[in-house]
Amino acid sequence: MNIIGNIIWWIFGGLITAALWLIIGIILCCTVVFIPFGLQCIKTARLILWPFGSEIIIGQFGFGGFVFNIIWILLIGWELAIAHLIGAVLCTLTVIGIPFAIQHVKLAKLSLLPFGAKIR
Repeated sequence: MNIIGNIIWWIFGGLITAALWLIIGIILCCTVVFIPFGLQCIKTARLILWPFGSEIIIGQFGFGGFVFNIIWILLIGWELAIAHLIGAVLCTLTVIGIPFAIQHVKLAKLSLLPFGAKIR
């Protein structure tokens, strides 16, 4: 079931979204200051490619992760989380879209607190 869900996810925007996250991550990694943010974008792009069958564990960040998460939330995190929550609401309009809504909620969680999050 995970493979079918991932394939449908790719067709309806997952590949494009992952490519955008990857490009932004590479651009951020080209700067010295924003390398940690670029690495988080690349980690999120990988999750966007394979959301079904993946689990996110939030937490286990130290003081540096806490500070980076605050900066991330203030700059871009809250906008990304709202976008994924809107996507989740739109997906719940149909019964078929409910599994995709669950994936959007998972991505919204990661969009808020990417530093210290573990993806399994």
